[in-house]
Amino acid sequence: MRALTLSKVPSAPALAEVETPTPAAGELLVKVAGSSVNGFDLSVTSGLLEGMMEHRFPLVLGMDFAGTVEAVGEGVDAFSPGDAVFGVAMKPYLGGGALAEYVTVSAGYGVARIPEGLDVKDAGALGLAGTAALNSVEAAALEKGETVLVSGATGGVGALAVQLAAARGARVIATARPGAGADFVTGLTDADVTAVDYTADLGAQVRALAPEGIDAVLHMAGDAAQLVGLLREGGRIASTLGLTQEAVGTEGVTVHSITADPSTQTLDTLAGHAASEALRVPVTATYSLEQGPEAFDAFGAGTLGKITVTCA
Repeated sequence: MRALTLSKVPSAPALAEVETPTPAAGELLVKVAGSSVNGFDLSVTSGLLEGMMEHRFPLVLGMDFAGTVEAVGEGVDAFSPGDAVFGVAMKPYLGGGALAEYVTVSAGYGVARIPEGLDVKDAGALGLAGTAALNSVEAAALEKGETVLVSGATGGVGALAVQLAAARGARVIATARPGAGADFVTGLTDADVTAVDYTADLGAQVRALAPEGIDAVLHMAGDAAQLVGLLREGGRIASTLGLTQEAVGTEGVTVHSITADPSTQTLDTLAGHAASEALRVPVTATYSLEQGPEAFDAFGAGTLGKITVTCA
């Protein structure tokens, strides 16, 4: 099969022919229609995860997948060939990713059915970013009328978090450069979203909007110390960047360190929201598998929203 691979790390991804995987017991073989590029993938290509996770070369990249079940392994009865599925390829090693024509995934974790109304391209960009966004919003326990700052709002996780936070009735402040970035974040939802320029005096802009401090921060980018300083007493910060309570050390602020957990329940929730159009998957560019290296370059340059890769 064709796949986007690495022969070593750090290195740039390249299209290659590799052996098609076979589903083990408890696994599905999925014919991949679409995938996407995530920050995790850039961490792999840059070698940041070397020594932290096993690398199996040629290393097939990609976490997100959407497609059709091609075959099932021994003991699988919840899915059948022909089922439309999506999710996150969760493996204890790096190398069996989804930026390929086929991928094997666990039948019990990281996979859910694609409901009617959800486009497969959108499904292929929803799994990892959507999970991180929903986990962050839930950890921050946002309530109607509270003010939340989404730092990193123009990225895939942030753009989904903006929408999920607004759907809870929160007042959303979103970081973005003026112009296309600000237009992007304010256009994500019909709810009122205020864009603030993170390249200027972010603190002054946020304090002008919330003089008594904000209730919560969703931290996908930016200086954590500065963001914590904008919280009111009793505020919360949910961070996908490894921020811990110990690192903050500030009394009166609760830190939630987020590791994306793509359970079936979480994926079903996201898919339901997207299928009903309550949640828009913010796809702004699509590449073919052959154009995979270009997709990585575009992602690294800071493209707004999600970049998808068609694999069929």
